[in-house]
Amino acid sequence: MITASLVTFHTKPSDLLRLMDCVLKSNISVFYIIDNSSNDSLREYSKISDRIKYIHSQNLGFGHGHNIALKKALELGAKYHVIINPDIYWSDNVIEELASFMDKNKDCGQVMPKILFPDGETQLLCKLMPTPMNLIGRRFIPIKSIKQKIDRKYELHSSGYNKIMEVPILSGCFMFVRMDVIGKVGLFDERFFMYSEDVDLCRRIGEISKTVFYPNVAVFHEYEKGSYKNKKLLKYHIRSTIKYFNKWGWIFDRKRADANKKCLNQIKLLNK
Repeated sequence: MITASLVTFHTKPSDLLRLMDCVLKSNISVFYIIDNSSNDSLREYSKISDRIKYIHSQNLGFGHGHNIALKKALELGAKYHVIINPDIYWSDNVIEELASFMDKNKDCGQVMPKILFPDGETQLLCKLMPTPMNLIGRRFIPIKSIKQKIDRKYELHSSGYNKIMEVPILSGCFMFVRMDVIGKVGLFDERFFMYSEDVDLCRRIGEISKTVFYPNVAVFHEYEKGSYKNKKLLKYHIRSTIKYFNKWGWIFDRKRADANKKCLNQIKLLNK
Protein backbone atom coordinates (compact mmCIF):
# COMPACT_ATOMS: atom_id res chain seq x y z
CA MET A 1 0.00 0.00 0.00
CA ILE A 2 1.18 3.49 -0.88
CA THR A 3 -0.38 6.45 0.92
CA ALA A 4 0.24 10.16 0.45
CA SER A 5 -0.48 13.44 2.18
CA LEU A 6 -0.82 17.11 1.44
CA VAL A 7 -0.95 19.92 3.99
CA THR A 8 -2.95 22.85 2.68
CA PHE A 9 -3.35 26.43 3.84
CA HIS A 10 -5.91 28.18 1.63
CA THR A 11 -4.47 26.36 -1.37
CA LYS A 12 -5.76 27.46 -4.76
CA PRO A 13 -8.46 25.02 -5.94
CA SER A 14 -6.73 24.81 -9.34
CA ASP A 15 -3.51 23.58 -7.72
CA LEU A 16 -5.39 21.11 -5.56
CA LEU A 17 -7.35 19.71 -8.49
CA ARG A 18 -4.19 19.37 -10.59
CA LEU A 19 -2.44 17.43 -7.84
CA MET A 20 -5.49 15.28 -7.13
CA ASP A 21 -5.62 14.33 -10.80
CA CYS A 22 -1.99 13.15 -10.63
CA VAL A 23 -2.63 11.19 -7.45
CA LEU A 24 -5.79 9.48 -8.70
CA LYS A 25 -4.03 8.41 -11.90
CA SER A 26 -1.30 6.75 -9.82
CA ASN A 27 -1.36 3.66 -7.60
CA ILE A 28 -1.62 5.70 -4.40
CA SER A 29 -4.32 3.98 -2.33
CA VAL A 30 -5.17 6.77 0.13
CA PHE A 31 -4.55 10.50 -0.24
CA TYR A 32 -4.88 12.54 2.94
CA ILE A 33 -5.68 16.23 2.58
CA ILE A 34 -4.78 17.86 5.89
CA ASP A 35 -6.34 21.30 5.73
CA ASN A 36 -4.81 23.91 8.04
CA SER A 37 -6.98 26.67 6.57
CA SER A 38 -9.23 28.87 8.70
CA ASN A 39 -12.27 27.24 7.06
CA ASP A 40 -13.09 23.87 5.52
CA SER A 41 -14.14 25.07 2.07
CA LEU A 42 -11.82 22.50 0.46
CA ARG A 43 -13.77 19.64 2.03
CA GLU A 44 -16.00 19.34 -1.04
CA TYR A 45 -13.07 18.03 -3.10
CA SER A 46 -12.98 14.85 -1.02
CA LYS A 47 -16.21 13.83 -2.77
CA ILE A 48 -14.31 13.29 -6.01
CA SER A 49 -13.00 9.89 -4.87
CA ASP A 50 -13.27 7.58 -1.86
CA ARG A 51 -9.45 7.39 -1.99
CA ILE A 52 -9.32 10.99 -0.77
CA LYS A 53 -9.58 11.52 2.99
CA TYR A 54 -10.10 15.12 4.11
CA ILE A 55 -9.14 16.25 7.63
CA HIS A 56 -9.61 19.82 8.81
CA SER A 57 -6.95 20.60 11.41
CA GLN A 58 -5.79 23.41 13.65
CA ASN A 59 -2.80 25.08 12.02
CA LEU A 60 0.08 23.84 14.17
CA GLY A 61 2.56 23.67 11.31
CA PHE A 62 3.67 21.70 8.27
CA GLY A 63 5.13 18.81 10.22
CA HIS A 64 2.17 18.52 12.58
CA GLY A 65 -0.19 18.31 9.62
CA HIS A 66 1.74 15.58 7.85
CA ASN A 67 2.14 13.70 11.13
CA ILE A 68 -1.64 13.27 11.26
CA ALA A 69 -1.45 11.44 7.93
CA LEU A 70 1.72 9.52 8.78
CA LYS A 71 0.11 8.14 11.94
CA LYS A 72 -2.86 6.95 9.91
CA ALA A 73 -0.54 5.44 7.30
CA LEU A 74 1.27 3.51 10.04
CA GLU A 75 -2.08 2.27 11.37
CA LEU A 76 -3.07 1.10 7.87
CA GLY A 77 0.22 -0.73 7.45
CA ALA A 78 1.28 1.30 4.40
CA LYS A 79 4.59 0.27 2.85
CA TYR A 80 5.41 3.70 1.44
CA HIS A 81 4.15 7.23 1.99
CA VAL A 82 4.55 10.31 -0.17
CA ILE A 83 4.70 13.80 1.37
CA ILE A 84 3.70 16.24 -1.37
CA ASN A 85 3.56 20.03 -1.64
CA PRO A 86 0.43 21.53 -3.24
CA ASP A 87 2.44 23.06 -6.11
CA ILE A 88 3.74 19.66 -7.30
CA TYR A 89 2.45 17.80 -10.37
CA TRP A 90 3.64 15.12 -12.79
CA SER A 91 2.62 13.32 -15.97
CA ASP A 92 4.45 9.96 -16.00
CA ASN A 93 4.40 6.85 -13.81
CA VAL A 94 6.49 8.58 -11.15
CA ILE A 95 4.96 6.87 -8.13
CA GLU A 96 5.18 3.42 -9.70
CA GLU A 97 8.82 3.96 -10.75
CA LEU A 98 9.85 5.16 -7.30
CA ALA A 99 8.07 2.26 -5.61
CA SER A 100 9.85 -0.16 -7.95
CA PHE A 101 13.21 1.42 -7.10
CA MET A 102 12.48 1.13 -3.38
CA ASP A 103 11.35 -2.49 -3.80
CA LYS A 104 14.72 -3.30 -5.38
CA ASN A 105 16.73 -1.31 -2.84
CA LYS A 106 15.66 -2.39 0.63
CA ASP A 107 18.35 -0.28 2.25
CA CYS A 108 16.81 2.93 0.90
CA GLY A 109 14.57 4.79 3.34
CA GLN A 110 13.79 7.84 1.21
CA VAL A 111 13.97 8.62 -2.49
CA MET A 112 13.47 11.86 -4.41
CA PRO A 113 12.93 12.19 -8.17
CA LYS A 114 14.39 14.99 -10.24
CA ILE A 115 12.49 18.20 -9.45
CA LEU A 116 11.82 20.54 -12.36
CA PHE A 117 10.58 24.07 -12.77
CA PRO A 118 7.49 24.29 -15.02
CA ASP A 119 9.78 25.28 -17.92
CA GLY A 120 11.75 22.05 -17.51
CA GLU A 121 14.84 23.51 -15.81
CA THR A 122 16.23 21.36 -12.99
CA GLN A 123 15.80 22.62 -9.45
CA LEU A 124 18.97 22.18 -7.40
CA LEU A 125 17.37 20.56 -4.37
CA CYS A 126 19.99 17.92 -3.49
CA LYS A 127 22.01 19.28 -0.60
CA LEU A 128 24.72 18.55 1.88
CA MET A 129 23.85 18.67 5.57
CA PRO A 130 23.72 22.41 6.23
CA THR A 131 26.17 24.49 8.17
CA PRO A 132 25.18 27.88 9.62
CA MET A 133 26.84 29.49 6.58
CA ASN A 134 24.58 27.47 4.26
CA LEU A 135 21.32 28.42 5.95
CA ILE A 136 22.11 31.85 7.34
CA GLY A 137 25.29 33.25 5.84
CA ARG A 138 24.42 32.80 2.17
CA ARG A 139 21.08 34.50 2.76
CA PHE A 140 22.57 37.72 4.07
CA ILE A 141 26.02 37.91 2.44
CA PRO A 142 25.83 40.88 0.03
CA ILE A 143 28.58 39.66 -2.33
CA LYS A 144 27.02 37.56 -5.09
CA SER A 145 30.21 35.71 -6.04
CA ILE A 146 30.65 34.44 -2.47
CA LYS A 147 27.03 33.28 -2.33
CA GLN A 148 27.46 31.42 -5.62
CA LYS A 149 30.62 29.70 -4.38
CA ILE A 150 28.84 28.54 -1.22
CA ASP A 151 25.85 27.27 -3.20
CA ARG A 152 27.92 25.37 -5.77
CA LYS A 153 29.19 23.07 -3.06
CA TYR A 154 26.09 23.00 -0.83
CA GLU A 155 23.69 22.25 -3.71
CA LEU A 156 26.04 19.69 -5.31
CA HIS A 157 26.27 21.46 -8.66
CA SER A 158 29.21 19.27 -9.68
CA SER A 159 27.01 16.17 -9.64
CA GLY A 160 25.22 17.27 -12.80
CA TYR A 161 21.92 16.07 -11.33
CA ASN A 162 21.88 13.21 -13.85
CA LYS A 163 23.02 10.22 -11.80
CA ILE A 164 21.50 8.10 -9.06
CA MET A 165 23.33 9.10 -5.89
CA GLU A 166 23.05 9.01 -2.13
CA VAL A 167 22.43 12.56 -0.88
CA PRO A 168 22.42 13.68 2.78
CA ILE A 169 19.46 16.07 2.44
CA LEU A 170 16.56 15.77 0.00
CA SER A 171 13.88 18.42 -0.44
CA GLY A 172 10.66 18.31 1.55
CA CYS A 173 8.55 19.29 -1.46
CA PHE A 174 8.30 15.60 -2.46
CA MET A 175 9.36 12.97 0.07
CA PHE A 176 8.85 9.31 -0.87
CA VAL A 177 9.56 7.41 2.36
CA ARG A 178 9.61 3.82 3.55
CA MET A 179 7.16 3.50 6.41
CA ASP A 180 9.00 0.89 8.46
CA VAL A 181 11.93 3.34 8.57
CA ILE A 182 9.56 6.12 9.71
CA GLY A 183 8.37 3.74 12.41
CA LYS A 184 11.94 3.54 13.67
CA VAL A 185 13.14 7.16 13.40
CA GLY A 186 9.84 8.83 14.28
CA LEU A 187 7.68 11.47 12.67
CA PHE A 188 8.34 15.13 11.91
CA ASP A 189 9.67 17.09 14.88
CA GLU A 190 6.73 19.38 15.64
CA ARG A 191 8.95 21.98 17.29
CA PHE A 192 9.55 23.20 13.74
CA PHE A 193 6.42 25.09 12.70
CA MET A 194 7.62 25.62 9.15
CA TYR A 195 11.01 25.09 7.44
CA SER A 196 13.88 22.76 8.48
CA GLU A 197 11.49 19.99 9.58
CA ASP A 198 12.22 18.19 6.29
CA VAL A 199 15.98 18.59 6.79
CA ASP A 200 15.67 17.17 10.30
CA LEU A 201 13.57 14.17 9.22
CA CYS A 202 15.74 13.39 6.18
CA ARG A 203 18.79 13.48 8.42
CA ARG A 204 17.23 11.02 10.87
CA ILE A 205 16.19 8.71 8.01
CA GLY A 206 19.75 8.84 6.68
CA GLU A 207 21.16 7.68 10.01
CA ILE A 208 19.66 4.19 9.56
CA SER A 209 19.14 3.92 5.78
CA LYS A 210 20.01 5.54 2.46
CA THR A 211 18.48 8.77 1.19
CA VAL A 212 18.70 8.66 -2.60
CA PHE A 213 18.27 11.03 -5.54
CA TYR A 214 16.71 9.16 -8.48
CA PRO A 215 16.75 11.32 -11.65
CA ASN A 216 15.20 8.72 -13.96
CA VAL A 217 11.77 10.22 -13.27
CA ALA A 218 10.75 13.82 -12.56
CA VAL A 219 8.01 15.96 -11.08
CA PHE A 220 7.29 19.64 -11.64
CA HIS A 221 7.40 22.14 -8.78
CA GLU A 222 6.25 25.75 -8.89
CA TYR A 223 8.94 26.78 -6.43
CA GLU A 224 8.22 30.27 -5.04
CA LYS A 225 10.75 30.63 -2.18
CA GLY A 226 8.12 32.28 0.00
CA SER A 227 10.51 33.34 2.78
CA TYR A 228 12.41 35.49 0.27
CA LYS A 229 9.26 37.52 -0.38
CA ASN A 230 7.30 37.43 2.87
CA LYS A 231 8.68 38.82 6.15
CA LYS A 232 6.44 36.57 8.26
CA LEU A 233 7.71 33.48 6.47
CA LEU A 234 11.27 34.76 6.84
CA LYS A 235 10.76 34.89 10.63
CA TYR A 236 9.52 31.29 10.60
CA HIS A 237 12.56 30.32 8.54
CA ILE A 238 15.04 32.00 10.90
CA ARG A 239 13.39 30.52 14.02
CA SER A 240 13.42 27.02 12.53
CA THR A 241 17.05 27.38 11.47
CA ILE A 242 18.04 28.31 15.02
CA LYS A 243 16.08 25.34 16.40
CA TYR A 244 17.77 23.03 13.90
CA PHE A 245 21.30 24.03 14.90
CA ASN A 246 20.42 24.04 18.59
CA LYS A 247 19.33 20.44 18.11
CA TRP A 248 22.19 19.14 15.95
CA GLY A 249 25.08 21.50 16.67
CA TRP A 250 26.24 24.80 15.25
CA ILE A 251 29.97 24.34 14.74
CA PHE A 252 30.79 20.88 16.07
CA ASP A 253 28.75 18.23 14.25
CA ARG A 254 30.79 15.09 13.52
CA LYS A 255 27.94 13.28 11.77
CA ARG A 256 27.46 16.24 9.42
CA ALA A 257 31.14 16.33 8.54
CA ASP A 258 31.24 12.57 7.86
CA ALA A 259 28.04 12.53 5.78
CA ASN A 260 29.10 15.50 3.67
CA LYS A 261 32.58 14.07 3.05
CA LYS A 262 31.09 10.74 2.00
CA CYS A 263 28.71 12.46 -0.43
CA LEU A 264 31.39 14.64 -2.04
CA ASN A 265 33.73 11.65 -2.45
CA GLN A 266 30.89 9.70 -4.06
CA ILE A 267 30.32 12.48 -6.60
CA LYS A 268 34.03 12.52 -7.48
CA LEU A 269 33.85 8.78 -8.24
CA LEU A 270 30.66 9.18 -10.28
CA ASN A 271 32.29 11.90 -12.36
CA LYS A 272 35.34 9.81 -13.27
